[in-house]
Amino acid sequence: MTTGKTSEGRKQLGFRIFFYVAGLLILALGLTLNTKAGLGVSAIISVSYSLSVVMGKNFGDMTFVIYGVFVLIEIILHMVRISRYESMEGQALKNAGRTDRRLVLLMDVLQLPLSLVFTRFLNVFSDYIPQFGEGENTPGSYVLRLLVLIVAIILTGIGAAMSLNMRIIPNPGDGIVQAIADCAHKSVGFTKNCFDLLNITISTLVGLLLAGGLVGVGIGTVLAVIGVGRSIAVFNHFTYEKMAELSGVQEAKGQG
Repeated sequence: MTTGKTSEGRKQLGFRIFFYVAGLLILALGLTLNTKAGLGVSAIISVSYSLSVVMGKNFGDMTFVIYGVFVLIEIILHMVRISRYESMEGQALKNAGRTDRRLVLLMDVLQLPLSLVFTRFLNVFSDYIPQFGEGENTPGSYVLRLLVLIVAIILTGIGAAMSLNMRIIPNPGDGIVQAIADCAHKSVGFTKNCFDLLNITISTLVGLLLAGGLVGVGIGTVLAVIGVGRSIAVFNHFTYEKMAELSGVQEAKGQG
């Protein structure tokens, strides 16, 4: 009986790792396609994309730098939150597992190597996927770019859902939203919308001040803000229970 349980646990762990890695790959592909459509990139990567274009730097490398900033902010927010609760509740909360300072910081720090690998995926996909409709302003070119954008949004939602549902190491873009929501006592959905708006604002200012126009911000950015969340909800609706059963993740469904 013990052997059977061990075998089942290993099988579930294998599925969990597979879904997580596959989710990151699909997410990286979706984000890259978003940049290749030329209609405006997702809010979460708009700052790194606009800076990479304006400064002539590698998109993946700039994304890694921005993710590093996200992780640093997460660590600060988590330390503030833990200290706040410890001062309010005293020794009892210090001993509670949910405020294990070392575990929280470890999960934050592990996002850095994850970011390095993830942004390498971005670079590989960017090297091999062409810019769609570049230099063309025909109706056919616009339709092609719009179709690519729709595929990008769907893939981004699927990739985000798969990786988030496995509850391993969050992507810094998701991790910082959760950290802000926890610290500010706001819902993740509301915090995500505010954070997206902040990123779009920063990207707009970068483009206007340094390039004399919008860079990476367009109709695609707006559609991504709306569409990615819906893609996550639809994907979870049809696949979450089966994936949770295979991977052993049985907690309540996430974003929707």
